[in-house]
Amino acid sequence: MSIKKHIPNAITCCNLLCGCLAIVQAFEGNLVYSAYLVGLAAIFDFFDGFAARMLKVSSPIGKDLDSLADMVTFGVVPGIVMFKLLQINEFSYENAVYSFQFIGGIEYLAFTIPIFSAIRLAKFNNDIRQSDSFIGVPTPANAILIGSLALIILPFIKKQFYNLSNQSNENFIDVTTPGELVDRLFFIHCMLLFITLIFSFLLVSELPLFALKFKHFKWKDNEIRFVFLGLSLVMLVALQFIGIPLIIILYILMSVISNLTKKKLAS
Repeated sequence: MSIKKHIPNAITCCNLLCGCLAIVQAFEGNLVYSAYLVGLAAIFDFFDGFAARMLKVSSPIGKDLDSLADMVTFGVVPGIVMFKLLQINEFSYENAVYSFQFIGGIEYLAFTIPIFSAIRLAKFNNDIRQSDSFIGVPTPANAILIGSLALIILPFIKKQFYNLSNQSNENFIDVTTPGELVDRLFFIHCMLLFITLIFSFLLVSELPLFALKFKHFKWKDNEIRFVFLGLSLVMLVALQFIGIPLIIILYILMSVISNLTKKKLAS
């Protein structure tokens, strides 16, 4: 029995393992580690398909295994991460507790993410239009976006609280009062809820998006992929974690522009 046909499935299982570990880290409150594991899983998710194409091996089991792994890593994990982010609604300062409250249980809206991710993956497996491209935002892109929010928001809150605790230090220009920090937390929660609902919709939308699937590495037929990867690298170097959600937005915009250009040329 050839070993090479099992290599893509083994890589997919590494994706699944990262998802399981990310769930553990998220429930323990280590959202940053969970985000890193999602990023690592995305690398495995890219290379399992790449390995299958290079080795010229494929099977229905491999396709189903990939979707099952993606459901855990890129469906369940981002839902839990968003849920935990939405639970950050209070802090204590000088023996006083400051908090705000949305409608009770609003954080459970985070689980629209795994629900719509499941629908998106089921559609993908049965939609012949998505063999070389995507219809709707791919679950890995959505998970990376949400994971990056943890990498951006948690250090921001920590910095704001540090400023609050050290406001007597004359070196701090951005002095935060408890009330201001509550307002900023409220704004962050509104933004998170907006992202949750918008990207849940985009997962199952009829929005055509190009896929990062390389059948070869020549410039021809891969122009949009190389341009996107080049711009993404620049944004990551220049903006670091803040660049990640911008890269996802860039991905959507480039896909829309590419589709409009193709339609214009066809007409």
